[in-house]
Amino acid sequence: MTDQTAVCRRLVGRTAVITGAGSGIGLATARRLASEGANVVCADIDEAAGKKAADEVGGVFVKVDVTDSDEVEALYKTAFDTYGSVDIAFNNAGISPPDDDSILTTGLDAWRRVQEVNLTSVYLCCKHALPYMQRQGKGSIINTASFVAVMGAATSQISYTASKGGVLSMSRELGVQFAREGIRVNALCPGPVNTPLLKELFAKDPERAARRLVHVPVGRFAEPEEIASAVAFLASDDSSFVNAAEFLVDGGIAGAYVTPV
Repeated sequence: MTDQTAVCRRLVGRTAVITGAGSGIGLATARRLASEGANVVCADIDEAAGKKAADEVGGVFVKVDVTDSDEVEALYKTAFDTYGSVDIAFNNAGISPPDDDSILTTGLDAWRRVQEVNLTSVYLCCKHALPYMQRQGKGSIINTASFVAVMGAATSQISYTASKGGVLSMSRELGVQFAREGIRVNALCPGPVNTPLLKELFAKDPERAARRLVHVPVGRFAEPEEIASAVAFLASDDSSFVNAAEFLVDGGIAGAYVTPV
């Protein structure tokens, strides 16, 4: 992995709104987009983590429950009122709780909670970001889906998988619908990423981690900065003809049948 942030300045003067900016992929992306010149609005339900991220990148923090339409609407209004535009929306907030497991054991409350945070939030973020981009005649929306949106797993997290499939389908539809208004919408599909969420999950169950790792052709999980690099590309004009895409950043998982030994 090479660090290109010192030479890339593709986002100078643009405003990027990032949900789930307090940790993991969101935090790495806030750092990356800020390094490329973007004004970054860090949104998170965790006030301490979100404020710390915003302070680090010289941006603005907004505490937001991404399942609440009024709060999401206020998030984009704050971005516009502060910086004068909404150019990039990285709709990244999501959860993967332990009670989301096999369909045979996952309760309805767990199902609904994951759908609300992972799918409904993306719907709300797109709904409230799009009008600003329509008025500008340009914008890039990047929605965090997952490689599980294009593959099946016997180690199921059924609501998470279904929610990410929904994000992928919604992103594709929005990308097609708004393409001629200068707005691109893409679904970022990361493989397993070395984030606090993944570390916590696998620390409790090393066997589960090993079972997943064997399917990654490159032999390791992604680092958050590698996913942030993909977001920066999709946010920039370098990806001007990438739209309505499932953008896989998965170390080759989706292309593999048998991995190297």
